[in-house]
Amino acid sequence: MGQAIGRVTALTRFPVKSMAGEALEAAELRWSGLAGDRQYSFLRSTSRSHFPWLTGRQVPGLVRHAARYLEPGSLRTSPVEVTDPDGRAMALDDPALAEALAAEAGEPVALLHLGRGAYDSMPVSLVTTGSLARLDAAHGTALDTRRFRINIVIESEAEEAGWQSRRIAIGEAELMVSGPAPRCAMVTICPDTARRDATVLRTVAEHFGNDLGIYAATARCGPIKVGDAVRLMD
Repeated sequence: MGQAIGRVTALTRFPVKSMAGEALEAAELRWSGLAGDRQYSFLRSTSRSHFPWLTGRQVPGLVRHAARYLEPGSLRTSPVEVTDPDGRAMALDDPALAEALAAEAGEPVALLHLGRGAYDSMPVSLVTTGSLARLDAAHGTALDTRRFRINIVIESEAEEAGWQSRRIAIGEAELMVSGPAPRCAMVTICPDTARRDATVLRTVAEHFGNDLGIYAATARCGPIKVGDAVRLMD
């Protein structure tokens, strides 16, 4: 059965890379990660770098765009609706959205639909409430968890580093933990205002070695939900 180490308190998927996430009560864990996670991304069309995605690093206001699947039972084919910071709803593939983002980025962009998510590293990210509390204490004030764009928040005082290279079970699914999740300038962006605060990244770097949370890959597919027990398997 494994060792009980906590319980899921939050699940979030991000239909579009760098846009606001969808809080979920339940999700399907697939080989590619949470179903529907980062299935779309805007691409910097003229970029020839190894990281061509348009993110909040180029356009901080992306985090204030909320994307959601209109047909959550058919994620691969579902239309996606985006609500912009002014409250206007539009289709993700509306040319006006790409034009607005291109104008803010100062370069042409194009929408890309991926079979597997547009991940920076591994497909699933996790953090414990204990780690978040330690971060808040080090920073001197509570930080919005949304800054860290985490898929699964686990109620636990444990430090995730002890789970590295081990399997954890959540509901009917299992994850193989890879390693720590390094943090970048995305965490400096306020999810409500898009204003930057460099002190957030400084705290993570100085007190946590620039890592917060862990990355994992699917070891067994299955449904997971808020409230599920989390167990350390080996």
